[in-house]
Amino acid sequence: MSTHHNHSHAPVPVKVFTDDIDEAAARQLQNVAALPFVHHHVAAMPDVHWGLGATIGPVIPTVGAIVPAAVGVDIGCGMNALRLSLRADQLPDNLAGLRAQIERDVPVGFAGHPDGRWCEAGLGRVAAGLKRIQAKYPVIDARWQSQLGSLGGGNHFIELCLDESDRVWIMLHSGSRGIGNRIGQFFIEQARREMERLDIRLPDRDLAYLAEGSALFDDYVEAVDWAQHYALENRRQMVRLILAALRHQVAQGRLPDFSVTDEAIECHHNYVAHEHHYGRDVLLTRKGAIRARKGDLGIIPGSMGARSYIVRGKGDPESFCSCAHGAGRRMSRAEAKRRFNRADLAAQTEGVECRKDKGVIDEIPGAYKDIDTVMANQTALVDVVHTLKQVVTVKG
Repeated sequence: MSTHHNHSHAPVPVKVFTDDIDEAAARQLQNVAALPFVHHHVAAMPDVHWGLGATIGPVIPTVGAIVPAAVGVDIGCGMNALRLSLRADQLPDNLAGLRAQIERDVPVGFAGHPDGRWCEAGLGRVAAGLKRIQAKYPVIDARWQSQLGSLGGGNHFIELCLDESDRVWIMLHSGSRGIGNRIGQFFIEQARREMERLDIRLPDRDLAYLAEGSALFDDYVEAVDWAQHYALENRRQMVRLILAALRHQVAQGRLPDFSVTDEAIECHHNYVAHEHHYGRDVLLTRKGAIRARKGDLGIIPGSMGARSYIVRGKGDPESFCSCAHGAGRRMSRAEAKRRFNRADLAAQTEGVECRKDKGVIDEIPGAYKDIDTVMANQTALVDVVHTLKQVVTVKG
């Protein structure tokens, strides 16, 4: 495909699965829809909201080009969930010890493992693919070895939840950590330089793209694929550490022995995949959306004071077989810090063993959309399999 596009064509339609969308997000979606390589239409999930670089919540099918900022910088960010044989009445009355054990065993925030090679098997599964990219682009470097099996900060979390039958679940949300951020930032900047070099004017500089057939396009697709594998391995290693933390509590006599059931779910919600939709093979970008093909199991978390859902996809074609990835923010982090205080946080997370200090006020439930409204807006996309309520939340 030529690297030159005609930018005067009519935009494709935008299908939005909610009425709750602000003007800034709607404008971002229209700008995406105006790109000449977008195929058929753009879909926006019920949790859609304005995002830095590109909207959070769109599903974008492209042919012949890709927009790095539409993928974002937390490449491969997603969720894991698994059910344990434990029941609610087997948990200790005071859950502070469980939270403290997980926080000791899983690095959170900017922290990583002191020994960068703590997990040889996990590192071996992801190491090889990065060497060629880093040899070509030395700037793409980060503490990815020590960060494998670490949570990060922001909206990333680890939770212990109870389902509708009072069974205990582990649920976690994290991505590709610092290395995914480096890859994303680097190629976003490279795409902007390409637009300048080719004198291509865009409605938003963050929609700078890389055209198929270019070396940058191939390198980006390879780097994104690596980061997605790294993010998945990162979550799997955290699951391993969380289970070890719980087994430590068993050894201390604070929990009965337990096993993992066969319900283990993994899903990305910031990623790119080769898929076929509306008669074309496309690169499908989901930024804040999960795949929901017919029968697919997925995880849709609320905020840290709200319910979360295990869902089964219905394979809706208008959504490109997708659904929302969570509640979605209602306000910026800065606005949340202005509007709420520690007392508000304590009230809104009552009954949840979690941080209640000023460092996580920007994650207060009131800063997020109502998860039940989001779910009501996507009954055509998914069926609810389990409803989860967190009792322990760990945040960086």
